[in-house]
Amino acid sequence: MARTKEFDPDAALRAALDLFWRKGYEATSIQDLVENIGIGRASLYATFGTKHELYLRALDLYCERVNGNAGSTLFPEGSALAAVKRLIRNVAEESLDDPDRKGCLVTNTAIECLPHDEQAARRVDVGIGGLESAIAGALVRAQNQGELSADKDPYSLARFLITFVQGLRVVAKRPERRRITDAVDHALSLLD
Repeated sequence: MARTKEFDPDAALRAALDLFWRKGYEATSIQDLVENIGIGRASLYATFGTKHELYLRALDLYCERVNGNAGSTLFPEGSALAAVKRLIRNVAEESLDDPDRKGCLVTNTAIECLPHDEQAARRVDVGIGGLESAIAGALVRAQNQGELSADKDPYSLARFLITFVQGLRVVAKRPERRRITDAVDHALSLLD
């Protein structure tokens, strides 16, 4: 007869995500995971596999959350251009207000694990690509609403904005409010 799990795997995955996000992949040990998640080593391996497999699942969860939140922000009723600007400003504010200075887990993964980790690279592509596609879709909508000039390429702007956001998350690890807000204002002026 199989034993039932005495812990919530979803809660354990969220706890692992938070730990990896704060410490990074390499700096997080199995012992750190066991202590922070609150489960035994055997349960951790039986449920999630290796540390790397757990990291990839945490990264998947992070991408789902971020891309889902971005979709909610970018596709409300009303002004699509205002929604894109709100998303970029929200990222800046979240980065500046984060006391742990975690940055973005996708960006952190790109810096720490690429190019040698192909599985992580695919997830970085999904995370960045999903957000880029959502921004592009909102910018196309802004063009259709007459808010974005017809001579601007929404896809090129989306590529710029996603690259800008990833850089912003790195720079905000050592936050200087004026540097971030000036950069955001300048980046968003390209949309006017």
